[in-house]
Amino acid sequence: MSRIGNKHIILPEGVSVAVEGNTVKVTGPKGNLSVAINSNITVAVEGNTVICKRSNEEKQTKQNHGTTRANIANAVVGVSKGYSKKLEMRGIGFKAQMKGTSVELWAGYSHTVVITPNEGVKISLPSPTEIVCEGIDKQAVGQTAARIREVRRPEPYLGKGIRYVDEYVATKEGKRAAAGAKK
Repeated sequence: MSRIGNKHIILPEGVSVAVEGNTVKVTGPKGNLSVAINSNITVAVEGNTVICKRSNEEKQTKQNHGTTRANIANAVVGVSKGYSKKLEMRGIGFKAQMKGTSVELWAGYSHTVVITPNEGVKISLPSPTEIVCEGIDKQAVGQTAARIREVRRPEPYLGKGIRYVDEYVATKEGKRAAAGAKK
């Protein structure tokens, strides 16, 4: 039984949902999104509530039921509040600079790396070492932030690299510290 799929989605003020064939169109104050739905899932809008139902009890249909409901709920939150991911750069000489709509990164390489955001994502820099990705599509915001982080993942000895603001990086002790502890 899909517990997530059975939960109803309550629409906030100013958000409307329309079902058109195998797509659900979500419209809100921040923009419009469309979500593809599986043929075994039916979506009904009753007042300010969205209900997802499945046609059979097969395992794949149950999985699609929960996924479809979660995708619609993410679209509703995106068009009403939006999503953002914050990253920080740690390391000597690590910095970022805007280059049009793209971001140019100095991350310890002999060259700079330019990352172009996914469609519908806006990148801003509150400071040279802080990067904020914002948008209404949760997947696009997360994918853009992941591509920026992938340029230089945090390393486990000094913690240098690009990381999410709330990310914990477990640090290891080096060889010299471990050798000194044995004596």
